[in-house]
Amino acid sequence: MKLFANSFTQNMKAKTQLLAAMLVAVSSWGPAWAQNFDAGSNGSLGALNVTEADMTVELPPDGRLHYTTVTVGLGRTLRFQRNALNTPVQLLAQGDVVINGVVSVNGAAGPDSPRIGGVAGPGGFDGGKPGFGAEFLPGDGYGPGGGRAHPGDINGSGGAGHFSPGLGGSLAGQTYGSPLLIPLMGGSGGGGQVGNPGSGGGGGGGAILLASNTRITLGGHIQAFGGNWRGNSRNGGSGGAVRLLAPRVDGSGLVSAQGGEGGGPGRIRIDCFDKRGLTLRIEPPHVLTIGTTMFVQPSTLPRLDLVMAAGQNIPLGTGNTVQVLLPFNSPTNQTVTLRAQDFGADVPVRLTLTPDNGPRIVIDTNLVNTAQNPATLDIPISLPVNNLTTIHAWTR
Repeated sequence: MKLFANSFTQNMKAKTQLLAAMLVAVSSWGPAWAQNFDAGSNGSLGALNVTEADMTVELPPDGRLHYTTVTVGLGRTLRFQRNALNTPVQLLAQGDVVINGVVSVNGAAGPDSPRIGGVAGPGGFDGGKPGFGAEFLPGDGYGPGGGRAHPGDINGSGGAGHFSPGLGGSLAGQTYGSPLLIPLMGGSGGGGQVGNPGSGGGGGGGAILLASNTRITLGGHIQAFGGNWRGNSRNGGSGGAVRLLAPRVDGSGLVSAQGGEGGGPGRIRIDCFDKRGLTLRIEPPHVLTIGTTMFVQPSTLPRLDLVMAAGQNIPLGTGNTVQVLLPFNSPTNQTVTLRAQDFGADVPVRLTLTPDNGPRIVIDTNLVNTAQNPATLDIPISLPVNNLTTIHAWTR
């Protein structure tokens, strides 16, 4: 048996509720706070100037980029290389952030060669794998809003959901996430397409936070598109997530979080004290949330980890996406162990098992994190043999 783990488990609803309680509205005394606002950058990377040529920045393990100032010039594009944990991008600046070019965390369509699912933007989820004849059915899209693959209809696989469901009837991916964008999560992948071979689903748009101690000026374009469909099904990835956080946000630029064809749109949030110069264009406009908020960071955050899968221990902090490959003649009945810490509550949990070929399995359960902290829960599962299966765990 082979097992791979990469990425810290992100919580959804429970973490959102905790951090929402830690947000302090400052609309009545915003200017005083604006003078002392700290976006979290230590300035260690100096100034980022994307003015002479396009640039792709490699994300550090935690996804946090610490700059003094950020400038993306007209006609230039800033992209990001996904890290091993596939974290969202956190572009942090002590001074002004000025975007006159393009900042992209787009997902991709499933390529023609090799036939695989579309790659998501950083912090998003990949598209489902294509089918290869009758013996290898297409796989569902990855992520909490992943579209499902149709096992027999070349036109039938579903698009991914995010802010709203994708297309595809009962096979469409569903809504998830919070308008607070806490935690920050990208788009999900569309379902793979049946065929010999078929086409992979579109990858989800990525997730990015742009935060400044002083000001964000957007005259250009921030993009978090979901990857488009390829083939016959409208099985695009869903749009990603974009959050702007600064004392002042202004400009008449464009922020986009559309899904690929068949994929639902993502989410966009702007938090600032001074909105007088805010004339941004949003695509699609209904996904925008505007707030006037300030983080008060709690001393501890709740966390949910996968700590064991199919008999293999997974070190803490490495297990959001766990992949298991059972060899032939292995027992299919296995166990996954989840660990919850600092919730202080009965935690609704969703476990998903997404094989490369065939439909995913969704298990909803509860993990009681009250009398014991941390608390663990063993969940019996059934895994296919010789079929790489990706295991995710989220709070519901």
